[in-house]
Amino acid sequence: MDQTLHCQLIKPHPSLVDYVYCFSSLQNLTNNNDAVVIPNGKIDLMFSQTADHQLHISLLGLETKPKYAKPNVSGFFSVSFNPLAVEYLFNISIADLLNSGKILPNDFWNFGIADLNDFETFCEKASQKIRSRLPNEIDERKRKLFELIFAVHGEISIKELSEKIFWSERQINRYFSQQFGLSLKAYCNILRFQASLSHIKDGQLYPQLNFTDQSHFIKEIKKLSGVSPKELFKNENDRFLQFLVYKEQ
Repeated sequence: MDQTLHCQLIKPHPSLVDYVYCFSSLQNLTNNNDAVVIPNGKIDLMFSQTADHQLHISLLGLETKPKYAKPNVSGFFSVSFNPLAVEYLFNISIADLLNSGKILPNDFWNFGIADLNDFETFCEKASQKIRSRLPNEIDERKRKLFELIFAVHGEISIKELSEKIFWSERQINRYFSQQFGLSLKAYCNILRFQASLSHIKDGQLYPQLNFTDQSHFIKEIKKLSGVSPKELFKNENDRFLQFLVYKEQ
């Protein structure tokens, strides 16, 4: 039986892109005891199967540091949400879930262990559930805020954001703190880090984005991944799970 770590990624329907970043599948995880999850600026709804074939459903908040994946999980399907989904699909704040998560009922959204048998069918079911929860109206300032910071990988000042979306700097900072548990600046640093991964994967170990200098670049990469750009590039034994995404694109 093939025990190779297997990663699969499916993009959402265009009607869901404000809320959903992607659907992902990772299998044969128990063979990678050193697997590391690094921050990606997304909120993950995880449907995982343990080694004894039990279903665990969990909602993971934003990450600001690397963490080891749970060794008792053999594989999982995941929905990676953009931050806008927190308020409009889940109707909650995740400020208390920073660098953590919470277990959800094992029948959440009417999913069961059988839904982990086929990834494409899982994605279709999850998409239907998300469509049923789409709001009739949203705060256009928030939608525009994320559109702008995603477009430039977080490389935009809060002053410029405030001017473009007609929302005060103080209100924007309060929104991030109360809703997500971190500052806008910290979130933008995560987006810049993620954008750097594609360059690092191609062997570009010097900053391609707006870092102050090489020392600052290395410091930020180490802060969010735990290792230097050179070690990330090597990614020995496929340790860095989100780094695998760039093999699928």
